[in-house]
Amino acid sequence: MFSIETDGPVARITLANPKRRNALGLQLMQKLTEALGELGPRTDIGVIVVAAEGPAFSAGHDLSEMVDRDPEFYDGLFAACTHLMDAIREVPQPVIAEVAGVATAAGCQLVAACDLAVASTEATFATPGVRIGLFCSTPMVPISRAVGRKRAMEMLLTGEPIDADTAAQWGLVNRVVPPDRLREATDELAARITRFSDHTIAIGKQAFYRQLDCGEPQAYDLTRQVMAANAATDDAQEGIDAFLAKRPPSWSGRQGR
Repeated sequence: MFSIETDGPVARITLANPKRRNALGLQLMQKLTEALGELGPRTDIGVIVVAAEGPAFSAGHDLSEMVDRDPEFYDGLFAACTHLMDAIREVPQPVIAEVAGVATAAGCQLVAACDLAVASTEATFATPGVRIGLFCSTPMVPISRAVGRKRAMEMLLTGEPIDADTAAQWGLVNRVVPPDRLREATDELAARITRFSDHTIAIGKQAFYRQLDCGEPQAYDLTRQVMAANAATDDAQEGIDAFLAKRPPSWSGRQGR
């Protein structure tokens, strides 16, 4: 279903069902949500990477389990999908999607829900639900926030895929690299993040998403309070002192990692 490995402060979740194109079945989504809930409190983990085996990052929901089910099943299925995307936002660590191949429908949603994304030049992205009579309504939530209204609507209304370079231009992914550099580029990005205070990163990630839901005056009011509280933390004081003293900082981390 998936594997988890750790390398220093980086935890790597790898979807491991390439024969099913890493489809997001109900059980898989529930287990991924549980895994994120277990990784979130760990003080030895500073970044979480979501990757996949095979030519598809994820082809979206497992359509084979969506035939002739009752309304309660469908409601539970999409609730599980929403809980997974919420879990990505709620963990204090930044979550990076490492996309080697196809990411469609809920698979594209998973990429958009991650905080950052690194893609291979061979990766493609699409929300093709309209073609089978099932509009990609839940995927539109993070995708529209990543690429904007007009571009999201084009993806949703046509179902046509975009290539990795277009995804980068539109803001769906952060960077595009050759296939043989994908793991290396993801690791480099993770390493740049884990140099800093876990506590500070967690504060910033939470505030980032909270302010997105506010009008500008409310966003400033929120972030002013967050930044004032952040300034009083041990890591902020250590970072300021280290900068003034021209020395490397020594971070305490969320729980002293």
